[in-house]
Amino acid sequence: MQPLSIIILIVCYFALLILVSYFTSSKTDGNDAFFKANKSSPWYLVAFGMIGASLSGVTFISVPGKVEASQFVYFQLVLGYIVGYFIIGTVLLPMYYRMNLTSIYTYLGDRFGRFSYKTGAWFFILSRTVGSNLRLMLVADVLQTLVFDKFNIPYWVTVSVTILLIWVYTFKSGIKTIVWTDTLQTLFMLLSVGFCIVIVSQDLGLNISNISGFIADSDFSKTFFFDDFSSPDYFWKQFLSGTFIAIVMTGLDQDMMQKNLTCRSIKDAQKNMFWFTIVLTIVNFSFLVMGLLFTEYAVKHGIDAHKDQLFPILANEYLGVGVAFFFILGLIAAAYSSADSALTSLTTSFSIDILEIEKRYKVINQVKIRQRVHLMFVFVSILVILGFKYFINDASVIDKVLKFAGFTYGPLLGLYAYGLLTKWEVHDKLVPFVAIFAVISSIVLNLNSEAWFGFAFGFEILLVNGLITFLGLLAIKKAV
Repeated sequence: MQPLSIIILIVCYFALLILVSYFTSSKTDGNDAFFKANKSSPWYLVAFGMIGASLSGVTFISVPGKVEASQFVYFQLVLGYIVGYFIIGTVLLPMYYRMNLTSIYTYLGDRFGRFSYKTGAWFFILSRTVGSNLRLMLVADVLQTLVFDKFNIPYWVTVSVTILLIWVYTFKSGIKTIVWTDTLQTLFMLLSVGFCIVIVSQDLGLNISNISGFIADSDFSKTFFFDDFSSPDYFWKQFLSGTFIAIVMTGLDQDMMQKNLTCRSIKDAQKNMFWFTIVLTIVNFSFLVMGLLFTEYAVKHGIDAHKDQLFPILANEYLGVGVAFFFILGLIAAAYSSADSALTSLTTSFSIDILEIEKRYKVINQVKIRQRVHLMFVFVSILVILGFKYFINDASVIDKVLKFAGFTYGPLLGLYAYGLLTKWEVHDKLVPFVAIFAVISSIVLNLNSEAWFGFAFGFEILLVNGLITFLGLLAIKKAV
């Protein structure tokens, strides 16, 4: 696909999102629309749109690319998600609706106190600011190489314009608009996956009647791993990690929960979570199937394309302009559906949790303050991406930073688990120190576990992080 064609596609894509923003916002929209969509979102739109928001551009490229090395091991994690989403729908969502929350971290203030509340909010803000922007940076790198370098457009211009375009269609109505744009972006992403599967299947001589047998017989489709407990691929490690990843990165994440809280009622929100679980499971399996077919195609034709390079190389060099078109469309949709909701949730959390605009400022000033916060995070996003690109620009370092950004969810798991499973109070002023200690301890364990214990931690390090936080809270509980 020619660079000029890709630029036209990107321009049309953002023009469509801005048009959707125009029709889904109104002059009278205020903070209630921006934060909660006036609690009027249809549950089925929220459920469908959350698929795109839960998958980043990195996922779009990396999951298919992992099949060659790790087969379908990722699906063990996905099966764990199902249990996690069930817990969210039956435990967390009812609590959030009962408390009528705008930011889910308000719960921590009610349960423990002001320091716990601020700790939860700041950990979310730190993690989302770093994690979401670095994921967006990795996608921007792909687009820069494929397109913008050909026109001598500087990287900083690419990043700045992209994030400003996200601001254009989110600044007025926030989550009210994103519920609709995420639905559209999810549709684009699924069309991309479906089209790619069809095209590669045809080349491999597959159709509806024999594709399932081909997948089952492939050496790349092994799904369950029970033979080596010390391996990060061991089934129960993956499954339990998936359960808690879903709870923490969806149920305890303002970005994902903000969409759920826009539904009209708790029953609608639970229906949303139920159908979201089903569709997300199917979508993740489809990514793995696509990865298997791509890997088999590369082997058949002797193509040297592996890991994160598999999808981009096959789409842009071997499978024709149709696949190239849908690859770019799907990549953009996956990247920006995650980025726009992150920008909105960061604005929400900083406005509600840090500035406490609903308590400390007059109603007449609240919208202006929220708009300034929103613009502030636009510039923060640009600075984070450019800072890592120009001052670090080391793939291994960036991968580690991305992984470490996930460690900040561990204290949230420990705090909510302690709050829900016990009735004990804690010394609130000490909670930030417990959370920081848990993160540092988990990072040290993760770096040294193989040397110390003979096995490498995988995603289950999140559970260890949460457990350290929980034990730390027990250590600072108030005497009865």
